[in-house]
Order: sequence, then structure tokens, then C-alpha cells
Amino acid sequence: MKITRISAYQIDLPLVEGNYAWSEGKSVTTFDSTVVRVETDAGVVGHGEVCPLGPVYLPAYAKGVRTGLQEIGPQLLGVDPTQLGPLNRRMDYLLKGHPYVKSAIDIACWDILGQVAGLPVCELLGGRHGEDYVLYRAISQQSPEQMAAKVAGYREEGYRRFQLKVGGQASDDIARIRAVAEVLEPGDKLIADANTGWLPHDALRVVNAVRDVDVYIEQPCATYEECRVIREKTPLPFVLDEVIDGHDMLVRCISERAADAVNIKISKFGGLTKAKLARDLAVSQGLVVTIEDSWGGDIVTAAISHLAHSTPTEHLFTSTDFNSYVTTSIAEGAPQRVHGRMQASQQPGLGISPRMDVLGEPVVSIG
Repeated sequence: MKITRISAYQIDLPLVEGNYAWSEGKSVTTFDSTVVRVETDAGVVGHGEVCPLGPVYLPAYAKGVRTGLQEIGPQLLGVDPTQLGPLNRRMDYLLKGHPYVKSAIDIACWDILGQVAGLPVCELLGGRHGEDYVLYRAISQQSPEQMAAKVAGYREEGYRRFQLKVGGQASDDIARIRAVAEVLEPGDKLIADANTGWLPHDALRVVNAVRDVDVYIEQPCATYEECRVIREKTPLPFVLDEVIDGHDMLVRCISERAADAVNIKISKFGGLTKAKLARDLAVSQGLVVTIEDSWGGDIVTAAISHLAHSTPTEHLFTSTDFNSYVTTSIAEGAPQRVHGRMQASQQPGLGISPRMDVLGEPVVSIG
């Protein structure tokens, strides 16, 4: 089997809540997502999606995806999409770094492999663990009272994991954490996610002020070294995200016991192939993992669902349902949350069928 055509589609994904705000005053109202379609000479077609959270979050941006595809796409024609190892080595040879550019191609090729094998992708990624898995809900940064009300509302919808967007003024964040903790019930989990927004002295103020609260502290500071300082000074469980940007940093985190949980974002590693390796490495060393991506719609959510559902249940801290945050559906068959939980499709491949009338005409066409 050979790749004969690679196409990319740009799609805007407006937010249901109208705005999403996180640390340092960052916010977004509409996400710029890219859907990649990989066609083969056997008539099997696969799809992937990548959606950076704007250019100010990670070293990734939406237009860079499309530019990068134009750079490497022509040299992927004729490659066997079911040979994921050689495919990824070729992409890494053709373009140093920029893993987010390669992510949607890798996902689309897993979609093809699943269809050829007649199996859902999760069964190829390690097997299906349990009937479904738990989701978290990200709570956009607002006043303590507004965030507590949002948590109470989402709890009524079935969520039991809440990722609180902090990373603002320390005194405000202390109030946010305490206000939300007041509305939680037994069995709920609260994560205070600063998204790198605190300087170490503010992070220390927060963790000292909430040490009596049942809360996880996620990515308090910008660098790994700064986070390690906070980790050493708090008894609260600790999560790393943004600085876990490759296998080397994950190995360092494990060797130095710098976290109790790590977030694995598919596009940050370059696709499902490398995200699976990171997941398996973390699990083998006793960490729990959050399986997600930087953002996206139905197709990203489907990819997340397969990696999450193939993660041993006791090691899956949580996952996410990005397609419920946005107003536009871009694919049929995408997984949907049920009472704060989700399951991967039972259909071969990702189990999705893109809505081509929504995607429109390709903005990149190679082959």
C-alpha cells in the first residue's frame, strides 16, 4: 500500500462557552484546527487532526501545521502508511522538530492501519481496558464564585474530575481553589493547573496556603527546574504537563521523581506512535497519565479516546472530550461523553467519518 495524496482542511471551532481563559491573561474564542486526509492506492483513506492552542501556549501554531505539511508531504507520497515506524523516521528525517506538524499524518495512518486490520485503533495500541474511562472538565479562569458555580454545574452533568485554570495572582488563585473545593463531593478530584503561570515565589505562596486542601498541583512554573523546587516544598500530589515535551524529558522526570502524574498531549509528541511510547514508559514506572492533546474537535477527540481506552484503568488519571467544548461537529461517529465518561469506537480505525460538507475545500493538496 502506498500514500497517493495528502490533503489538509482548515476549520474554525468556536467555543460553546464563548471564551476559554487560562494563565497570564491568555484566552481564545475560536480554535483554528487542521484536518489531514491521507489517501492510498488501495482506496483506504485515513484522517487526522491537529489544533494548537494558539501561538502563545506551546511552540506550535495553526498556520505552521499547514506550512509544515507542504514541506514534508510531497516526500511522503509512495510511503506505506501502515508501516508506522519507518513513516515516523522518515518524517523526522525530512523535518527536524515540529512534532505537531507530523501528528495528524501519524493519526491518519493509524486510522488506515486499523481499517486494514479490521480493528479499532485502541486494540492496536495495547487493547481495550474496561468498558469506558473517566473525563475531566477544564474550568476557564474566572472569579472564584463563577468557577465554583461552573464546577457544580458540570458535576451535575456527571464529571468527577475538574481542572481548574489558575496561574493568575496568587491571592486570587488561593481563593479559586478554596471556593471550588467547597462544592466538591467525596470521590471528586481537583487539579489546580497554573499552565506555567506562576513565578516560584507565588507558587510557593499558593501551595503553602492550600496544603490542607485535597488538590493536585499542575505545572506551576515555566521551567522544569522551577517546578522541581515547588515539588520539593509541597506534600500535595504533583502533575507535569508543558515541560514533558518529549521522551527525554519524560525519562528525566521519572528518574528524578519530579511528578506523580504526567499529561501526554498527542501532538506534542508527534502523533499516536510516540505518544503511545511515552504512555507505556510512564505506566511502566508507576505514574498515572492524563491522555489528551492541545485542543481539537471530533477527530482529535477520537484519537485521544483510543489512546486513553488502551491505557490500564488504574494508570489513567483522566482524559478529555474536546468535541463537547466546541460548537462545530466535523465528523460522524466521534465518541461522545456519557455522564462524565467516554469510550473509544468499536469500529475499525478511528471509527469516524469526516463531514466533508463542513470541511469544505482543501487548503493544502499534495499528490
